[in-house]
Amino acid sequence: MSRTCAINRIFSMRSFALVSLTLLLLVVGCSFAPEYRPPQMNLPEAYQGDGPWQAATPKDDIARGDWWTIFGDPELDRLEELALSGNPGLQVALARLQQARAALGVSRSGYYPKLELNPGSVRSRTSADFTSSGEPEYSTVIDLPLDLAYEIDLWGRVRNTARAAEAAADAQTADYRTALLSLQVEVARSWFALRALDSELALLERTTALRRDNLKLVRSRFEAGESGKIDLSRAETELNSAEIEAREVARRRQLLQHSLAELVGQPASDFTIPSLPLDLAPPDIAPGVPTTLLERRPDVAAAERRMAAANADIGIARAAFFPSITLFGSAGFRSAEAADLFKSNNQTWAIGPNISLPIFKGGRNRANLKGAWAAWDEAVAGYRQTVLGAIGEVEDSLSNLHFYQAQAGLLQAAIKSSGQAAELSRKRYRAGLVSYLEVVDTERTMLQFQRQAARILGQQLETSTFLVKAIGGGWKQEIE
Repeated sequence: MSRTCAINRIFSMRSFALVSLTLLLLVVGCSFAPEYRPPQMNLPEAYQGDGPWQAATPKDDIARGDWWTIFGDPELDRLEELALSGNPGLQVALARLQQARAALGVSRSGYYPKLELNPGSVRSRTSADFTSSGEPEYSTVIDLPLDLAYEIDLWGRVRNTARAAEAAADAQTADYRTALLSLQVEVARSWFALRALDSELALLERTTALRRDNLKLVRSRFEAGESGKIDLSRAETELNSAEIEAREVARRRQLLQHSLAELVGQPASDFTIPSLPLDLAPPDIAPGVPTTLLERRPDVAAAERRMAAANADIGIARAAFFPSITLFGSAGFRSAEAADLFKSNNQTWAIGPNISLPIFKGGRNRANLKGAWAAWDEAVAGYRQTVLGAIGEVEDSLSNLHFYQAQAGLLQAAIKSSGQAAELSRKRYRAGLVSYLEVVDTERTMLQFQRQAARILGQQLETSTFLVKAIGGGWKQEIE
């Protein structure tokens, strides 16, 4: 009878152990993080400003490539390479990415047990009041334990911590790509703005030379008594005006050159760019469809990854309400003498669980959970804002390009007609048919249109770079 009871107890203990182990494995597999679902965005099927553009290649993981080479400008290619290797802001973004990846490694270490060797030696003196001999006693304890600790991830705290760190690292990777794309676009934009100023400067230099010749003509006519003093004063004023405007454009060019030096990581004092008027044609850029922005733009990818991190943080905050179990084990040697430390009878070991059960923390866990949910709401709102802003940037760039294209066509016609009027007025003045005021008006109008055309071309090229940034980077052209 007693043998049967003993067997039943053994089977009962085994059944209990099996059930306990099964429950433990089930609990270890659970997570308190909500099911992650990015918010749905109601995106339009096409852009309002979309025209007969070429189809773009989607997917965020496609390399952006040297998108600026489509402009066919070797000097721009050189500046982009300099910026890639020398820009301090890009190096800051890279350092932050490396920090995020290191933090991910720290978080993933929670999956593994911690093994530490903790040697120590303690010399102590016991007061005479606490010794049997009535005399102070001295003792030495030498420890050489190997300690092992492993947290059982009952509620997914460790797993969600790693997930949050991984999402944060992904977000930082996307931030780096955003910084890289922003730098590339800013270099190209500054370069085209500088070259547009070079075009204006070339126009003003030609205008200055023309007005200097006009002044000689007016002075000779004045000395011959064929024109009045007012014509001479007007000619001198127009020459001075052209020289003043040329100096102002040169000043603005100098400042842009300083900005480019900073972008490429070089001292402004040692950085010079030769004058080169703008003669490039704006390229056709395919904006794709709005839904591809969710796949192409790195800032959208960063916002989405921050939502994933916030979602995992909710699981971490929820797990704090429940007990944590850490398995602890230690094995080693302890002795009063160093020479006897490794004797077999001085071996020590200990094993057991360490259970931490939160009972009262003054509302800390509840406040942390509220904060985690608020961070999630912030991440969702930030994601929506980023997507809407991205669509707006594409629309703005497309609208600007269409208007600039129309303005450029009108300006070419205006330049042609104003040039003919200026040439005719100069001939009429030489023939003594009109005053110099008519020459001034027609030449000033022609110069105004020419400068506007140079600015519009620069703005077209700058807006092309903004469109590249708005759609998330480079694209691949089909070879026809």
